[in-house]
Amino acid sequence: MLRTLVVKRSLGHHWHSHSQHLRLQRQFSSSPEPNSSVDAETRKYAGYAALLLFCGGATYYTFPLPDDAKHKKAQIFRYAPLPEDLHTVSNWSGTHEVQTRNFLQPENAEQLERELREARSRIRPVGSGLSPNGIGLSRTGMVNLALMDGILEVDKQRKTVRVQAGIRVQQLVDGLKDHGLTLQNFASIREQQIGGIIQVGAHGTGARLPPIDEQVIAMKLVTPAKGTIEISKDKDPELFYLARCGLGGLGVVAEVTLQCVDRQELVEHTVVSTMNEIKKNHKKLLSENKHVKYLYIPYTDSVVVVRCNPVSKWKGPPKFKPQYTKDEAIQHVRDLYQESLKKYGAEGSKGKSAEDGEQNIDELSFTELRDKLIALDPLDKKHIININKAEAEFWRKSEGYRVGWSDEILGFDCGGQQWVSETCFPAGKLANPSMKDLEYIEELKQLIEKEEIPAPAPIEQRWTASSRSSLSPASSPSEDDIFSWVIKRFPG
Repeated sequence: MLRTLVVKRSLGHHWHSHSQHLRLQRQFSSSPEPNSSVDAETRKYAGYAALLLFCGGATYYTFPLPDDAKHKKAQIFRYAPLPEDLHTVSNWSGTHEVQTRNFLQPENAEQLERELREARSRIRPVGSGLSPNGIGLSRTGMVNLALMDGILEVDKQRKTVRVQAGIRVQQLVDGLKDHGLTLQNFASIREQQIGGIIQVGAHGTGARLPPIDEQVIAMKLVTPAKGTIEISKDKDPELFYLARCGLGGLGVVAEVTLQCVDRQELVEHTVVSTMNEIKKNHKKLLSENKHVKYLYIPYTDSVVVVRCNPVSKWKGPPKFKPQYTKDEAIQHVRDLYQESLKKYGAEGSKGKSAEDGEQNIDELSFTELRDKLIALDPLDKKHIININKAEAEFWRKSEGYRVGWSDEILGFDCGGQQWVSETCFPAGKLANPSMKDLEYIEELKQLIEKEEIPAPAPIEQRWTASSRSSLSPASSPSEDDIFSWVIKRFPG
């Protein structure tokens, strides 16, 4: 309202000045007939100008602007600063940000139910904001269950756990350790809230293992109209399978009961292969390994194969001495970074990059170095190809075995701020893969090279079994179906 008034006042001042100008013209004009036509023309064009100003002002103040533009506008028009009660919320990867006055953080289910019932605008569950597309962010209002993060009950005999939906995956895993239990599968990171990771169809890896929503056996939904609803595969199964992976559209998930498994150690084996070798061994790799994923390096023929299996009770972990140390495996990437800093005029000194200040380059991980290399010139294809070749060499020098608990081994360092493109599609059955998954990657790599796209590595490919959740990307009534998940990450 204040902004509209200011526009009107400005227009009123313009008309007042214009009227004075016309009166002066009439008083001092010596040729009244020509001035009469001039007055008419002046009034006509002044009317057009006023209409244009009014429409422009109305459009400028009516339609929402990006957050940075809003901030600049507030600086220019001092009478309209940003309100202090606005909450600025961004997603985990820093690619999306919104501001809202309505950000709810209930401490218990009763408070959540009351706030949803009394809400006067649409409320969206935001979770931990892990989705790179910012799907949980909304200007109209958000609800976050970070304060509802407790483990409510553990049944060691049935291997189940009942938790509040705001608990983070890592918190839950740590809480289950003393009971000898863990989750069946994991995504790349552990920062998701349980309510969020099941609602968005998140997945781990393993052609015999389903997406993470299949671990849910019961849940409580809080809705504005019907209050709290308890559902399970035995009680209202149709609604259960619809709501289990429902993007928060049917209600806010308040509690979840999960089926767990015994905690176990895994052996991770990393090797660098080629596409021709992958084609020959694809069916065997999917069927004989509990977890498997491929990392394709664009503009090279290198395919990193990472497979994980339980430690043998009889043989124990494999005995393997790596050919290269961690420093030797990453040194050529450090050298490339130093050379690139000189090339792009950002030379550091004494092993420190200009932007890192006191941070020593030797302390940066491979993914941190890769992100910084890409940031120097992300659109230069030759520069990106050099980085990809350095990555392929890094993985070749990192071949070997690693042993650890499943929640440690199945993680993946994705890098920093990034945009993510992910797709899921059927890939046949475990006993008879369609090979469409490998054809997809071949066509994608050919398209990248044909269009000369500066595509950084890696393109990640995983597999899961099917899900019975209606809205899951891997939804299928057949338990034998397998699905391929292709993930491409771009630095933000």
